[in-house]
Parts: sequence; structure tokens; C-alpha cells
Amino acid sequence: MDQDAPRPNESRTAVTDVVAQLRPAAAALDDATRAGLDDLVVKLEPLIQGRRLHNIVDLLSLVSDAVDMSDDAMVQKVMKTADDALGGAWTLGNAARYAAARTSKAPPPSLIGLLRAAGDEDVRRGLHFALTFLSVLGRQMRDDDR
Repeated sequence: MDQDAPRPNESRTAVTDVVAQLRPAAAALDDATRAGLDDLVVKLEPLIQGRRLHNIVDLLSLVSDAVDMSDDAMVQKVMKTADDALGGAWTLGNAARYAAARTSKAPPPSLIGLLRAAGDEDVRRGLHFALTFLSVLGRQMRDDDR
């Protein structure tokens, strides 16, 4: 049995005390509210019995702590990061769709055709980016192995 878990008799006593305190307030409730609360209690029973309601309370506490710790600078940084990531994903997706549309209709180029394509400044810029990206990726992989 969990050390933190109340003993069965203590638990029943605490629940009985809470119910006794709520009876006067419950008498003032209308029938619809009382029926709604009864439905809620029925739905909460398995969560309480399986001690899963504790997880929900812990999650709410975590969210509350995050809200308390959030200041304007943190929110701005998170929003900028999300905006940068979304913009990068959009650019990458747009470029991939455009390239797919252009290359799907054309026959594959020959080796000489590929060399001619390398004469285009945009192709060279893209190749330079890809090679630089792969270089950085390789350097990070090398550093991780050490």
C-alpha cells in the first residue's frame, strides 16, 4: 500500500466530513444542478478509485506553474521560434512542391544537362546550401562520436 495513500478508515472519515459540509449547500441547488453534479460524481468515481485523478491534478499544477513562470520575454521567444519554424517549413514545402511539379513533367537530364544546370546561379546557390548543410551535419556527427 502507498505510504502517501490514506488508510481506508481515514479516507471514509474525510469523505463523510466533506459530504456533511456540502449537504446544506446542496439543498440550495436546483434539480438540474444536482443532477449534473450526480453525473459528474459518477464520471469521477473510476478516476478517484484508480488514483488517476491525481495525474490530472498534477497536470493542471504543471500548466499553472508554466503560466506563472511565463513572462512577456519568454512568450515572445517562443512565438519567434514557432514563427521561424513555420516559415522554414512553409519555404521548404513550397520549394519541394515547385521542384516536384517541374521535374515530374521533364525527362531526367543527362550528365551534361546536369552540368549545364549547374551554370544557373540559383542552382549553385542551392547546391552550396545543401553541401554546407551536409558539412555541418557531418561535423556534428563526428563530434558526437568522440
